[in-house]
Formats: sequence, C-alpha cells, structure tokens
Amino acid sequence: MQDTQSNKNFDIFIDLDFDSHPERIKDYCGNTTTIFLLSAVATTPELAMALHEMTYNGEKFYGINAIPTFLERRTLEICNPFGLAQETLPSLPWWDNYEFVKSRIGMITPRIVFMIINEAYYTFQEGTAEKADIDTAMKLGTNYPKGPFQWCQEAGIDNVYNTLNALWEDTRDERYKICPTLKTEWLHTKLT
Repeated sequence: MQDTQSNKNFDIFIDLDFDSHPERIKDYCGNTTTIFLLSAVATTPELAMALHEMTYNGEKFYGINAIPTFLERRTLEICNPFGLAQETLPSLPWWDNYEFVKSRIGMITPRIVFMIINEAYYTFQEGTAEKADIDTAMKLGTNYPKGPFQWCQEAGIDNVYNTLNALWEDTRDERYKICPTLKTEWLHTKLT
C-alpha cells in the first residue's frame, strides 16, 4: 500500500505501479511535486484524469516508459501530456538523455518491440520455427540486443499482453491483435 501523502514531501515522485492503479491520479492532483508515472502499458495521465473526472490544474505530470528492460536504457522515453515546457523537467541523473514522445498508450518503443514479440508468437504458432531459433535469428539478423521471446520474458508477459490489449482496444489496428498462443501463455501464468 502506498502512502499517498508522502508524495507531497519530495521534489520528484515516481510511481512505477501507476498503470495498475490509475485511480491514484486523484491523490496526485493539486500537487506541486513533479510526478513521473509509469504510463506505457494501459493508460496515460490525461486518460486517467478523464476516467476519474479530474480537472488538470497545472500539475507537473510526466508519463515514463518504465517497463522492465526499457528503464535500463540510457535514454528515458517520456511524455508530456499537458504541454509543460521542457525546461520544467527536473534534472534526471539516472539517464544520459530523454526523448519526449506523444502521450499515447504504448509510447513508441514498447509498441514496436511488443508488436515484434506478437509476430514472433504467430511465427512460432504456425510451426515455422522454434522459439530459440526465432530469438537467435532476430539477434543475429537484426542485431537486436534480445530475441523476442527473451524480451517477452524479461519485460514480463503481463506487460506485453496488457500493452498489446490496450493498443488493440485503442486503435483496432490488426498488428496489435494478440496472437492466440501469446494469450494462452499469458492465461497460463494467471492460473499458476
């Protein structure tokens, strides 16, 4: 359980579980602290505010891509949903760089990587290749740091599934339609 009052006692507050608890936006409204919210999986700060009928009053909300493996990069993917001047962003000593992206579900990198993971599941489902072979082909053929199945495991199948599902609901774009084998594996993790 989070102490929602403690976020007012710091210059920067980071909520890495915001996608699972977008209702926390109510606790952050009216706050002068700069607040970073994991908002790459299922929601965005402005969507959370709209869902909870909250009014934006100049809070310094930033969405960040803090999905495992993406947070380890030296460049932080960040969205600025309310048009805050980039100069208002405090120093972020943990990252060499940051990139502002549109405030959309999935941001940029997870959209691309998770779409590739989904396609890899379709390739596996069709019997074209085994998972280990697909991972090797992607690492050697495209110089990706990880194969799609390795990436799925490290990023978390929940994050992959939930992001793809949210993207599908948001866009109805076929590339985000979840492969049945991926869904089966995700469901299996819920049962164990």
